[in-house]
Amino acid sequence: MHENFARDLARILTDYSSPVKPGERVTIVGNLETAAPLVEALVEAVLARGGFPNVQGAAMLSPDYTPYFELFLRNANDQQLDHLDSTMMHWVNESDALFFIKAPANTKALSSVDPARLARYRRTIQPFGETYLNRYAEGKLRWTVCAWPTQALAQTAEMSLLDYRDFVYAACGLDQPDPVAYWLGFREMQDRLVEWLKGKSHVEVRGPGIDLSFEFADRPWINCAGQVNFPDGEIYTSPVEDSVNGTVQFNYPSVYQGYEVEGVCLRFENGRAVEATAEKNEAFLLSQLDLDEGGRTLGEFAIGTNKGVTRYTRSILFDEKIGGTIHMALGRSYAESHGKNESAIHWDMVHGMQDGGEIWVDGELFYRSGEFMVK
Repeated sequence: MHENFARDLARILTDYSSPVKPGERVTIVGNLETAAPLVEALVEAVLARGGFPNVQGAAMLSPDYTPYFELFLRNANDQQLDHLDSTMMHWVNESDALFFIKAPANTKALSSVDPARLARYRRTIQPFGETYLNRYAEGKLRWTVCAWPTQALAQTAEMSLLDYRDFVYAACGLDQPDPVAYWLGFREMQDRLVEWLKGKSHVEVRGPGIDLSFEFADRPWINCAGQVNFPDGEIYTSPVEDSVNGTVQFNYPSVYQGYEVEGVCLRFENGRAVEATAEKNEAFLLSQLDLDEGGRTLGEFAIGTNKGVTRYTRSILFDEKIGGTIHMALGRSYAESHGKNESAIHWDMVHGMQDGGEIWVDGELFYRSGEFMVK
């Protein structure tokens, strides 16, 4: 079943998501134990297009990319936690394109790691994240995050590996007669939505579990159609930092750095989450929100649009794209949407809007129950 899955995925990643040109330096970051088929297929695809592949199989970024990350966090002393690996900074500065393959062997690898140690190391590698975001904003670097099916991801999604492979294949549009044409059409559809939002400024979000408002004047909405994330399917903006007011009680669990946090409820006043509670792992939630000054500010508001992502999987790469949902990220905002919030975290949390949720833009109904209401 899907015998050429890795080859098909590598082809669309290097042809559509981040087209590799002759002479470009391309870094592939992935767990060599769990993601080997896709790593090999990407190396072949980059070579076929005349690029220079560089494989990083033990990047200390998360358990998605190396089985040694947990070992490091458990045993490193303070000096080691504060040390930024210069080789990471080298390839993020020298690459023309990055492919990050999420393929964890254990999605709960960090569940017993002290959140304070993880938070300390997240601050250490913040220059890495800032560098690739800045180079991306300047047009000097392309980066794409993708997933490769593993037993751990399938089990976390409460699916068999075969069912999970089918799910990922369809979510990526690889079951379409012409996947590239499919994603080009998807991009065009979202272009129309983004165009409608131009020149507008005020959003009100209402529905079960949510009553929220914010301003986005002069902040563009961004069309996400498979370049940075794959699969993809969202449009997003960065709310004006001090404009967010209201409450949201997220009806999807949130998984961040291996911790599953359920029942998150936030109350915003003038842009800051002045109250934050959770039914499960509240201490971890608060440790991340209080990591720095920007941790309690909303850096992103987005609408998921991929109807091929048919179920919740506890993997944010897929869950934030579910058609009929919105998601909001606490922490760092993106330069593309002219956000100004800075933080070491960017924590996406998903809320379903399928049962009567509405989005009003400048007094006009834009979205209801997972469907766009404008032409």
